[in-house]
Amino acid sequence: MRDLVGGFRYLLAGQGWVFRNGRWLGFGLLPGLVSLLLYAAALTGLFYGADDFTAWATPFASDWSSPWLGLFRGFLTALVISLGLFLTVITFTAVTLLVGQPFYESLSEQVDRSEGGEVPESGRSLWEDLWISARDSLRLLVRVLLYGVLLFALGFIPVVGQSVVPAIGFCVSGFFLTQELTSVALQRRRVDLDEQLALLRGRRALALGFGVPLVLVFLIPLVAVFLMPGAVAGATLMVRDLTGADGSADGPGEEPEGEAGPERPARAPAGGFGPPPPSFP
Repeated sequence: MRDLVGGFRYLLAGQGWVFRNGRWLGFGLLPGLVSLLLYAAALTGLFYGADDFTAWATPFASDWSSPWLGLFRGFLTALVISLGLFLTVITFTAVTLLVGQPFYESLSEQVDRSEGGEVPESGRSLWEDLWISARDSLRLLVRVLLYGVLLFALGFIPVVGQSVVPAIGFCVSGFFLTQELTSVALQRRRVDLDEQLALLRGRRALALGFGVPLVLVFLIPLVAVFLMPGAVAGATLMVRDLTGADGSADGPGEEPEGEAGPERPARAPAGGFGPPPPSFP
C-alpha cells in the first residue's frame, strides 16, 4: 500500500514540477499535440471506413439474408472500432515519446539538473536514441497485444470477465505505461529494456501506483496531452530515487539543505534490484 501511494505521489510531484516551470510545460505539450492530430485523423478514417472494410473482408456473407448480414457485419464493425480504440490507448504514449524524444529528453535532463547531483547522458546520437526507443516500443507493443488478446478472451467468462479481468487489464496497462515513461530517464542512464523491466518488477506496486491513474486519465486523449510533460517529469523523479541517482547522502526522500523540491516518496535501495517476485510482464 505504501508503494502504491508512493507511485501516485511521484505522479503529483511531476505535475507540480512542470507547473512551477511553465516554460517546460509548453515545451512538452508540442509532441502530444502532434500525436493527437495524427491519431484524430486516423480514428476519423477508421470510423468512416470501418463499414467498407468489414464488407470487403467478408464477401462470403454478401448473400446472407436479413437480419443476419446486418448483425454479423455490425458486430465486426464494432469489433474493428473497439480494436482501433484499444490500440490508440496503448500506443499513444509510445508514439508521443518517439515523436517528442528530443523534447522529453531535454525535459528529463532539466528535472535532473534542478534536483541537483549528476545529470546522466547516454553518449549516443539522437538517431541511435530514436532507434532504441522505436525498437523497445515495438517489443513492448507485442507484449501488450498478447496480454490484450488473452484478456479479451477471458472477458467472456461470466462475472469474472466483467470485474476481475478489466482490473487486471488496467494493472497491465499501468505497468507498461510506467515503463514507457521511465524509459526516457533510464535510457540516458544506459539501462536497457530488460533491466528496466526488472527494476520495475522489483517495485511493482510503485509502478502501478504511478501508471494506473495515468491509464484512467489517458483514456481522454486531450487530457493525456496536457499531463504528458508532468508524467515524464514524475517518472524522472522516480528513476532518480530507484537508481540512487540523486547524488544525495541524505536519508531517503530528503532534500539537500538549502534546496527546495517536490516532496517525494522514500527512495528504493540503490539500483532498485533484488530478486523480483513473479510478475505478469
